[in-house]
Amino acid sequence: MTPHSSLPTVSTAVADVLAARTDHLFGLMGNGNAHLISHLTSAGFGFTSARHEAATVTMADAYHRATGRVGAATTTYGAGFTNTYTALAEARLARIPLVLVVGDAPTTGARPFDIDQTGAAAAVGVTTLVATPANATAITHRAFDLAARTVQPVVLAIPYDCATAPLVDPVDVEPLPAKEAWQPGPEELDRIAGLLRTAARPLILAGRGVLLAGATTELAELGDRLGALFMTSVMAVGAVDSPWNLGIAGGFTRDHRLATARQADLVLVAGASLNAFQSRYGTLFAPGTRMIRIDNEPAEAMAHPAVTDYVRADLGVALAGLLARTPAADPARTWRAGAPEVAGETYRSSAPIEDPAEFGPDGRLNPRAVVAALEDILPRQRSVVMDGGHFIGWAPMYLTVPDPQAMVLVGTAFQSIGLGFGAAAGVSVARPERTTVFVTGDGGGLMGLADLETFLRATRRGVIVVLNDSAYGAELHQYAAKGLDPTAMLIDEADFAALGRAMGAAGTKATTLADLTALTDWLDTHDEGVFVLDVAISQQVVAEFMTASLTAGKRL
Repeated sequence: MTPHSSLPTVSTAVADVLAARTDHLFGLMGNGNAHLISHLTSAGFGFTSARHEAATVTMADAYHRATGRVGAATTTYGAGFTNTYTALAEARLARIPLVLVVGDAPTTGARPFDIDQTGAAAAVGVTTLVATPANATAITHRAFDLAARTVQPVVLAIPYDCATAPLVDPVDVEPLPAKEAWQPGPEELDRIAGLLRTAARPLILAGRGVLLAGATTELAELGDRLGALFMTSVMAVGAVDSPWNLGIAGGFTRDHRLATARQADLVLVAGASLNAFQSRYGTLFAPGTRMIRIDNEPAEAMAHPAVTDYVRADLGVALAGLLARTPAADPARTWRAGAPEVAGETYRSSAPIEDPAEFGPDGRLNPRAVVAALEDILPRQRSVVMDGGHFIGWAPMYLTVPDPQAMVLVGTAFQSIGLGFGAAAGVSVARPERTTVFVTGDGGGLMGLADLETFLRATRRGVIVVLNDSAYGAELHQYAAKGLDPTAMLIDEADFAALGRAMGAAGTKATTLADLTALTDWLDTHDEGVFVLDVAISQQVVAEFMTASLTAGKRL
């Protein structure tokens, strides 16, 4: 069969389902997926090519985070697949539904350069489905359904000798079983509602699970009836639009809000993981605080030493049940009225900055002062995208976003750096009406530099902020501080603004706060394009989340 045949093949059938289930494909062409991509691009379907295969998955990952829709990516077999591995592990651990279509070994047997891709995917907890001439259409639909149902990535493999094979009479694919939703018992809801009503200083911590359950309205109403304060996870930032929202819980919590959160006598955790970072390494709330957790996961999977009461239940059902059992409290008798340090509207302000000094002890810029200034410089309608690394400590503390889907961190679940340029490109494709603000460090920025070009190509209007400390900052603060030799922790100063200008962007190197006016002037005069702001930040300023982890480590 020739590539120009009009007969349907495995590749064209998979492509047709992709076109029906998503509006964009992120990929990099090779022998294993050339026919698939060609079938789509020849019809004008949206396709963004990466320059490194890792970015194919991070683009699809970020596309989901920015839209809520299942992402789609494609690479060839062998090295094309293995180059996605870190990004695939990140998507798995972060629970991101996406479909990765890959070439694979022929059904007749592995070639010298083939590996067990199914086994490799399984090693990071990712399921592989295989497209054949008898199931290509049905199994591609299954891949999207499974990704959405499990909130996980799924690999769809096309064996090399099947790519151009004609379809045969289809075989039936067993339907997915109905997803089990756990119903809380009335007595259990009565007990939890009673605990909430009798708490003097209740706080509700909302996670991504509340968004997935579509239960933000019920959660906000429950908090208002109780006179409670709110916090959110990073992935649920802004989910509760309330002056009583203390912001992000954990390593990104502002100091003055942390002091208030530690006064809570009861915390209701709804759809949040309570991982070490989110709980600020066990220091977010005071010891002995009663903590009630509601989630639809098994108790053994959700076990946490700080949780005193665990309710396995569908969040929408549970919150509606608690709301029905909770009459509005007298506002004058709630925590909101009784604590002078809880000032409602003050929690919407970026002030006070934890350390407003312009420079760190080494004479380079203080990143807190820089990012706090960017809050007022950057357009309000923005998506903020971050790579992994020490630098992430400041942007979530000081940069606000319009909604939870506008704060995207790719790499933190797997503790990876270097995935940011691809993630930022995916967000630009997903939300072109917003200015994409990509914040990275110099270590991760250099690692992912191949897809700087992808970001420039995919972005209508964007700003790249490189918080450049000429070091691998996390290692510097963890190990050089303990006396280890810093040679391998240091990076020769790179000028990312010059790199950006060489590829067609605008940009400047900032060594003072006054240098930020170059970005202000560019934003005032440009509706399109990308500006690269390379900020020379101090090596001696440590992010709050890092300080908390180091302090917790000493206690342990």
